[in-house]
Amino acid sequence: MPPLALRERPGRWLDGYRPEDPAFWESTGRPIARTNLRWSILAEFLGFAVWQLWAITVVFLPDAGFTLTDAQIFWLLSLPSLVGATLRVPYTFTVGRFGGRNWTVVSALLLLVPTVGLALAVSDPATPFWVLLALAGTAGFGGGNFASSMANITYFYPAREKGYALGLNAAGGNLGTAVAQLVVPLAVTVGAAGALALPLAGWIWVPLILLAAWGARTHMHNLSDATGDVAGSLATVKEPHFWVMSFLYIGTFGSFIGFSSVFPKLITDVFPEFSTFTVGTAALSLAFLGPLVGSVARPWGGRLADRFGGAAMTTAVFAVMALLALAVVLTLPLASFWLFLGLFLLLFTAAGMGNGTTYRMIPTIYRVRGAGGAGGVSAERKASAALGLIGAVGAYGGFAIPQVLSLSSGATGGYGTAFLGFVGFYVLALAVTWACYLRPGSAMAAHRV
Repeated sequence: MPPLALRERPGRWLDGYRPEDPAFWESTGRPIARTNLRWSILAEFLGFAVWQLWAITVVFLPDAGFTLTDAQIFWLLSLPSLVGATLRVPYTFTVGRFGGRNWTVVSALLLLVPTVGLALAVSDPATPFWVLLALAGTAGFGGGNFASSMANITYFYPAREKGYALGLNAAGGNLGTAVAQLVVPLAVTVGAAGALALPLAGWIWVPLILLAAWGARTHMHNLSDATGDVAGSLATVKEPHFWVMSFLYIGTFGSFIGFSSVFPKLITDVFPEFSTFTVGTAALSLAFLGPLVGSVARPWGGRLADRFGGAAMTTAVFAVMALLALAVVLTLPLASFWLFLGLFLLLFTAAGMGNGTTYRMIPTIYRVRGAGGAGGVSAERKASAALGLIGAVGAYGGFAIPQVLSLSSGATGGYGTAFLGFVGFYVLALAVTWACYLRPGSAMAAHRV
């Protein structure tokens, strides 16, 4: 029976989309997929920018007249990650329920809540802390976007090109974190000498959000064949390796997003001599380099994992991260900004590479485990579901890292104890990786996971 011809229904729904058909893909599918990918990248880029918006905004709150404790500031930093990580689970299934194009429009417009809310709230120093905290929580909408965006794009591309397309989509999103930390310090200090236009931290994103929503509505498509794999997800979470890999991804992606959240505040805390309006603005602007190098390093981690094995490279990544975290502890008393910046850029690079190496391991692990479980769910379906759900669990590291730093600061007056804790975590993650995937004689080691 010949395949159904491609048909577009009202609402930009496509029936008969066949990316695995070579003739269809080259003549029709590829242009459609590229268009959807471009607008998806823009929407996800803005999602990450909004997700981490409070990371760079909170350091200016004291100069804007807000009186907040250190613990309150760390809650403003960490709550977006907590909400975003939690939203990634339901967002994974929205594409199958509402359509990829439809949900991209909705999820983009939802970003107006945290941006407009932030702009209004920071214009009045009398805004209660609970209002600031609630608005910071809504920034988690941006974190949830990653799950729905990745789930949507995977349906548009054939298996042989999914990795490249999803890599572009993820990298475009991660770069939003870096751009937000570059643009916001410059935007809020553009007025007369000593002026602080803090509401611009929110307003500058509104036109781009409206553009992304318009572009998604006008140019993207819904695929009738895109369905949420609930059975695959249920089978995945019953697999012990799902929880092992989630733990490891907390160490890599959790470190990336967690350090992205706190890096601007760490700069101002460790080097209080910086004035927000003079040299401090330049120093804070350099904070964007951390998320930038971490984003760029992600695909290189995947490439090295392809060559040397995901588990071997993940072990190396955790060893490097442990050494770098220890180096931060040992060099903090030197109060050298450039040394501090250099060590953190290396730490971001290692975490970014770890994002790629751990994701490279997941499909191989599920192929080794094979089909099975409830309903005989295939290894491919379980691996596909695992990629999304592990991404959600890993994002909780973005909540944990600021809270650990807050506890360390409150208990000791510094961050050395927290970084020693990070050293211990990375060493433990290294040991878990070796024991589960590199131990001689194990099935995982034999298949070079």
